[in-house]
Amino acid sequence: MFVFILLILITGVSLVMALRKKKSYFLAVPFISIFLYFLIEIIMVPEPFFDTVKFIFSLS
Repeated sequence: MFVFILLILITGVSLVMALRKKKSYFLAVPFISIFLYFLIEIIMVPEPFFDTVKFIFSLS
């Protein structure tokens, strides 16, 4: 639940910053943070990294 609230907070802050500063690269911050979260979760799996990635993409 903490991660969800943190991601919502990051999204809100980046949206406000994008509107105030009129810079569109602030809108990429939520996507980057979600990608980093998923990457960290994959790295925390006790299997080798590439085996874990192969397993995730082989699920049907």
